[in-house]
Amino acid sequence: MSDMPVSNRVRKVVEENKEVKTIFLEESMPGAIPGQFVMVWLPGTDEKPLALSCLNGEAAITVQRKGKFTDGIFRLKKGSYIGVRGPYGNGFDADACTKPCIIAGGVGIAPLAPLAEKLAKKKPVVIMGASNEGKFIFRERMEKVGKVEYATDDGSCGRKCFASDMLEGVVEKEGIDVVYGCGPELMLKRVFEICKKKRVGCQLSLERYMHCGFGVCGSCAVDGYRVCVDGPVFSSKQLEKMTEFGKFARLKYGKKVSLNEYYRWRE
Repeated sequence: MSDMPVSNRVRKVVEENKEVKTIFLEESMPGAIPGQFVMVWLPGTDEKPLALSCLNGEAAITVQRKGKFTDGIFRLKKGSYIGVRGPYGNGFDADACTKPCIIAGGVGIAPLAPLAEKLAKKKPVVIMGASNEGKFIFRERMEKVGKVEYATDDGSCGRKCFASDMLEGVVEKEGIDVVYGCGPELMLKRVFEICKKKRVGCQLSLERYMHCGFGVCGSCAVDGYRVCVDGPVFSSKQLEKMTEFGKFARLKYGKKVSLNEYYRWRE
């Protein structure tokens, strides 16, 4: 692990859809585990945390375009250089389950994809949700590791519903003992509530504004937890203690606001 940005060359760029690209790096991340993230530095632009979306002998980050920084990521080509430090954070515990379910909303599948591949021998059930069929990424990757259920807002692929609407039935039918999730926090709150009702463990990856990446600045605090070091993956027991989970987040300068206001700011 390096706490200073290390130059890393882009090996290839894959366009997942019009809004999402995956950047494969020449230098791998030995020792990194699914759910961890790296801080990516674009000189003259900014530095942001990005989840590792591939750990199968190579490292990659997957980015949804939504601002100046991601515009810069979208301009990267094979042979470009970026600064990378990390990996950081608490990842998913792949040994905690015997029959896993993975649930993702939109690009939330990015940190979950390496986990699904690691859990392939346990035949995970993967629930993927998106607004429409064109927004899904990693479909082929996920279909190689287990049974995949699709949910879309408009019914263009799979069931017309939210991903979380499918979870309770999957847990009951498949005998799930641990649910792993990443996506919009209101979805994750519902996932947590279903797991609590069914007495099933869960590990959920939360997103907050991060600045330092290693627990010094406190900008990513949630009820005393620092998402960059205590998370981004949290267990059922930790989530149970969080009064802000599913309700509040903090802006760049620490002001606590509703999740809706936070997401408007993040746009």
